[in-house]
Amino acid sequence: MTTVTITASQVKELREATNVGMMECKKALTESGGDMDAAIQLLRERGMVIAGKKAGRAANEGLIAAEVADGGQLGVIVEVNCETDFVARNESFQEFVSQVVAKGRQVDGDLAEVFKDELTSKIAEIGENLIIRRNDRYELQGTGAVASYIHLGGKVGVLLEVGCESAETASADAFKEVVKDITLHIAASNPDYLTRDDAPEDVLATEREIFVKQAEGKPENIVEKIVDGKMEKFFGQNCLVEQPFVKDGDISISQLLAAKGKELGDELTIRRFVRYQIGA
Repeated sequence: MTTVTITASQVKELREATNVGMMECKKALTESGGDMDAAIQLLRERGMVIAGKKAGRAANEGLIAAEVADGGQLGVIVEVNCETDFVARNESFQEFVSQVVAKGRQVDGDLAEVFKDELTSKIAEIGENLIIRRNDRYELQGTGAVASYIHLGGKVGVLLEVGCESAETASADAFKEVVKDITLHIAASNPDYLTRDDAPEDVLATEREIFVKQAEGKPENIVEKIVDGKMEKFFGQNCLVEQPFVKDGDISISQLLAAKGKELGDELTIRRFVRYQIGA
């Protein structure tokens, strides 16, 4: 029996014609002996071409999932979107999201690219457009812990890394508790930046311009004080370390870290975080 060699250009042509994944296109071409029309027919029979057409539809629902492994040494967070909340509650969709998270433990990169062919198959199975929108993977940098938190049944998710100096501190219950509290705080307070130094210059310039306009008509000698005061409020609302702690509004997150660090005889620092929200 003669084996037909399928070229990359044939696979590319079929993919462009059907919007189906490369693996499925190559499989269909192989089974059809390189016949393009027959390959398209095979994909249509399997529901793949329908899946391709659905790929243009809006996907604004879905699930955020996260997992921390190796005792806080590694953390993964993903957002997978679908079109309806009904599918977001579907067992098959949720199992697919779990598979994406599991792969995220092994792959430090774009999971949408890794799963592009499986995603096409899942679209055909479920009947809605699905998108692996984003993912992050934290490997612990030094001593400390990576932690995650999922809120509102997968509508909001947080991945966080908190550092300390001592391994003994990292294993202490008080340290684990403050790390958990900060993930809860991030979910509730939605900070845009870790510190004021992380706020882009163009954002700060725009905010300052707005505040200057709001102060129009005031005496010139107090406009600058008004604008500076509003900028401080902006930092307090948008920078994680300056936000009032959600469980105790009398202290900021930086003050919480300082207090817990003193209690533990160590220095605690937030190294990085991400907060995902479905549709945001």
